[in-house]
Amino acid sequence: MLTLPNILTLSRILAIPLLAALLWWPRWELGYGLAFALYCAMAITDYFDGMLARSSGTVSKLGVFLDPIADKIMVAAVILVLTAKGMLTGPHVGDLHVIAGLIILIREIAVSGLREFLGGLQVSMPVSKLAKWKTTFQLVALGALILGGAVPHFAWVHLVGLACLWAAAVLTLITGWDYLRVGLRHMD
Repeated sequence: MLTLPNILTLSRILAIPLLAALLWWPRWELGYGLAFALYCAMAITDYFDGMLARSSGTVSKLGVFLDPIADKIMVAAVILVLTAKGMLTGPHVGDLHVIAGLIILIREIAVSGLREFLGGLQVSMPVSKLAKWKTTFQLVALGALILGGAVPHFAWVHLVGLACLWAAAVLTLITGWDYLRVGLRHMD
């Protein structure tokens, strides 16, 4: 049960409070630098836990259950803390960028509920290529927003983060609708 891939997944979950704590002080550049390093380490372990589990034949029910939860908790924690600390603001639209974060959070919760519902019906919903692009934009966006707090004199880093956040939000709406259409076919 506690294989190396599962330990890596659990380490990501346990690191989330530290990540949130490092992001708590928006003008603490060192904290944001450390948060960016931790965020990158968490992303790397996310890649390696799945790869190791598949290559060694140790894919477990615990890992299948925990991996997506670890990802969603990390994304939600980062979005919530960045929002609370006023880091999802930018030129021209101010804090309207929070809407992109909200779209992402709503979709994550809705798709998780849909997957749980369909799982009870023995219907699987494989991850689409577009959903993988959504995840990529989402992870780049959050990483850039964190890094932007570490290097505020490079304002373009923050702007890249906001642009990628909106790209992820648009892809979130498209993929969320695709998943919902599949789910609606199995509802009374």
